[in-house]
Amino acid sequence: MSRRTPKLPSWLPLDPYILALIGTVVLATLLPASGSAAEVAGGASTGAVALLFFLYGARLSTDQVLDGLTHWRLHLTVLACTFVVFPLLGLAGKGLVPYVLTPQLYSGFLFLCLVPSTIQSSIAFTSIARGNVPAAICAGSFSSIAGIFLTPLLAAALLGNDGGGFSAGALLRIVVQLLLPFVAGQLLRRWVGGFITRHRKVLGYVDRGSILLVVYTAFSEGMVAGIWHQVTPARLGALLGAEALLLALMLALTWYGAKRLGFGREDRIAIQFAGSKKSLASGLPMASVLFGAQASLAVLPLMLFHQMQLMVCAVIARRRSRDPLEESRENGAVSPEPAAVG
Repeated sequence: MSRRTPKLPSWLPLDPYILALIGTVVLATLLPASGSAAEVAGGASTGAVALLFFLYGARLSTDQVLDGLTHWRLHLTVLACTFVVFPLLGLAGKGLVPYVLTPQLYSGFLFLCLVPSTIQSSIAFTSIARGNVPAAICAGSFSSIAGIFLTPLLAAALLGNDGGGFSAGALLRIVVQLLLPFVAGQLLRRWVGGFITRHRKVLGYVDRGSILLVVYTAFSEGMVAGIWHQVTPARLGALLGAEALLLALMLALTWYGAKRLGFGREDRIAIQFAGSKKSLASGLPMASVLFGAQASLAVLPLMLFHQMQLMVCAVIARRRSRDPLEESRENGAVSPEPAAVG
């Protein structure tokens, strides 16, 4: 059976969508929405977030979730990395304040540790590295679903007032903007699922356009509040260094920790790529709801980490793809057979 490997940009890739995000930040810096324009942009951003989570719910296949339950050890491992190990490392980063990170940047650094894992890039990298692709699909899906519930709860518990002030009203906004659209998508999936499948490419542009709108609104608010007067080049460099250390620790823990737990090569690859990455697509809308006017600083660490993880994992995936095939059975792989790549 021939393998069709997803193509990624060349070495040290700069994701075109990251370029679009950077362009959106530049636009918000030069032409921020203010006054009545800010109100319109804020309303459109709220609607975009609700639409995103409705589409997330409508896309999720119940059959895929049930099939993935048979590999529960791997999924629990990924969930533990995403929602236990990452937050613990984020809390350890408190020691960087105020000498390395400002309190505002640390809030964003901690928030990125709370968001769920990616789906698309985890699958692509797992496929390139000849890992367990079905497990990566299910693990990423489970993480995204769990994040809808766990990320707001963890943010409320760990960020406190730094997260924009959590109150009954804030929790109600989370339910209305995130949970209800997601549940509505699940309930209506039998009627809208076919339409979404047929127009997947077009709706993908809707996804990305909605996130760009969220970024523009957040950074417009930040410009009005004087965000770039709060972040110096030295602080940005320190933030990049802290995130590089965080990514290196998670890549090492997921790879060697999975080996100690008895997982084989294919499963270890899925665990490493699903357990060490964070979702920009899920994190940005959540930040806009959780942080309000402070969202601009909160999403900056996540945006930087997202590009860093793509660049580093692209190199790792290509190196893993050159591993001898015999290593896929090293130490008794948990997967009964090699993952097919479609």
